[in-house]
Amino acid sequence: MSTYAIGDLQGCCDDCEQLLERVRFDPACDHLWLVGDLINRGPESLRTLRLVKSLGTAATVVLGNHDLHLLAAAHGVRKPSKSDTLTAILDAPDAAELLAWVRTRKLAHYEHGMLMVHAGVLPNWTVAATLEYAHEVETALRADDWDELLRHMYGNQPDRWTADLQGWERLRVLINVFTRLRFCSADGQMEFDTTEGAAGAPAGFLPWFEVPGRASAETPIIFGHWSTLGLLMRPTLLGIDTGCVWGGRLSAVRLEDRALFQVDCREHRRPG
Repeated sequence: MSTYAIGDLQGCCDDCEQLLERVRFDPACDHLWLVGDLINRGPESLRTLRLVKSLGTAATVVLGNHDLHLLAAAHGVRKPSKSDTLTAILDAPDAAELLAWVRTRKLAHYEHGMLMVHAGVLPNWTVAATLEYAHEVETALRADDWDELLRHMYGNQPDRWTADLQGWERLRVLINVFTRLRFCSADGQMEFDTTEGAAGAPAGFLPWFEVPGRASAETPIIFGHWSTLGLLMRPTLLGIDTGCVWGGRLSAVRLEDRALFQVDCREHRRPG
């Protein structure tokens, strides 16, 4: 029995199937951890979503920004852009079932002493606090009025977390941390404009995982979202978005021994 953490799929189903074949994945005994952004930008978003959903309890998924964007597009909160590849999902006969499955996924997952999120964790968040905050968003997404959350989740403000935040502002900040975070300051202010790699940090900001004294530093964290960062493998960090949709690679790490498996991917989108 093995557990494999896999980077952002972004609708690249052929590459996903090739990688699963490479690791000889057996859903009867193996398990997948998927860091989110299952869909969008790649050519086969519908088939990718159906594939992951079909794995049932053999796959654990945390939501990424593109997955939330799918929910917003389905409810008319955001219009799909020219680069989106969501139409096939929205027009599918099983669209309602797929969307219901997406909105009941997690924002953070902790198991075997490891934490998985899509983007990052703020410096002063412990693992326990991270899971508690993720549960707040998960509960809002599963509520009867969950579409109201979609209408209020977009925006860069507030750009820092404080425990006294309430209502939609509180949930917006939490969603931004879990699905958009790359750079932040030592006191937790977030910066969302820069999409370059770690060396491109704007003045006064650091990659979230480089902030000194980070409360979660002793816990291995698995994340994606940051294709320009490239593969990051440290004892307590696994950054595994290796740019599949941009013509990079799709990566899987076997968590038991940190063995790395990769497949080369066709370029479906050009950066910029």
